[in-house]
Amino acid sequence: MRAKILEKFYEWSKTPYQRFLKTNEPWIVSIQELQKYPKASLGFHLSRFLLRNDFEIQAKLEAHDVFHVLTNTGVSVPEEISMQYYLWGNGKRSLYQFSVIALGSILYPDYLKKFIHAYHKGTSALVFHQLDFSKMLYQPLKKIKSTFLIP
Repeated sequence: MRAKILEKFYEWSKTPYQRFLKTNEPWIVSIQELQKYPKASLGFHLSRFLLRNDFEIQAKLEAHDVFHVLTNTGVSVPEEISMQYYLWGNGKRSLYQFSVIALGSILYPDYLKKFIHAYHKGTSALVFHQLDFSKMLYQPLKKIKSTFLIP
């Protein structure tokens, strides 16, 4: 039931968030193109993440999936909340993110320890949430993670 509440929140809020709050340009790349990137690259790993989860590239929200790849975070509802805590610890701030953290913390108090641990991991990494990942797709994933101290 609690997962359904957050999924409905996401469905209800995704389009307005994309349209009115995200000012970045959508990436001009397909999953098929990403699959052709070097095997060690962020782009290739992003394609694997998208295909493994049967996801499409969502215009203006591409960085969200990159965060999953960089932090090695799954896509269950508690994992999504955990990733938002991680990004909060890394310095990312948005009303949408705060809403997910607040609602997620209320609905998943049994995961609070995990969320706080994710927050601390985010504080330990160098700030990376604001990077333009579209320009880093050819970079080796391991190099990005080691540069920004992402475990």
